[in-house]
Amino acid sequence: MKKLVIVLLASTLAITSINAQSPVAFGLKGGLNIATLNVESDSELDPRLGLHVGGLAHIHLNRSWALQPEVIYSAQGFGDIDNDDVKWKLDYVNIPVMVQYMFDNGFRLETGPQLGLLINAKAESGNSETSLKDDLKSTDVSWGFGLNYLSKSQIGVGARYNLGLTNINEGSSDVKNRVFQISLFYVFDAAHKR
Repeated sequence: MKKLVIVLLASTLAITSINAQSPVAFGLKGGLNIATLNVESDSELDPRLGLHVGGLAHIHLNRSWALQPEVIYSAQGFGDIDNDDVKWKLDYVNIPVMVQYMFDNGFRLETGPQLGLLINAKAESGNSETSLKDDLKSTDVSWGFGLNYLSKSQIGVGARYNLGLTNINEGSSDVKNRVFQISLFYVFDAAHKR
């Protein structure tokens, strides 16, 4: 929790200092996660369908380039393993900082790093639950790639793939997050952002 407060405070200070120099618009976003894990085994993992929801700041650097830091709750993990009734439910607060190239027609290509803070982790099998918090690392670093479209009505749609770069397992085998996201978002005061 202390790490989350420090990261949020640093993000707020950074956005405030940039705000004095560049046009900033704030927004809300949410949507569907299709999440799984990349593991060092022959196990077949079904994806976990979950939600993501949070806020964003869209910071124009010039006519074509922008930064978009976000703070997002994200439900991750996997659905089933080898057709058994075992699910991993990993809940993160993710803080991506996306660099966006904006086309004149409302489309945006984006890429950037993401810090993930694990807030809950459990394995479910049938009616039983087991905590995984001690078995997994509390932070995750990933890289995101995406495409967005922002309409003149300030409503947007986007798709992003987050590729986990760090091993989240405290044990010896590698376990990395993989998440595909489909989002709807709304940017306040975005008339001059398009």
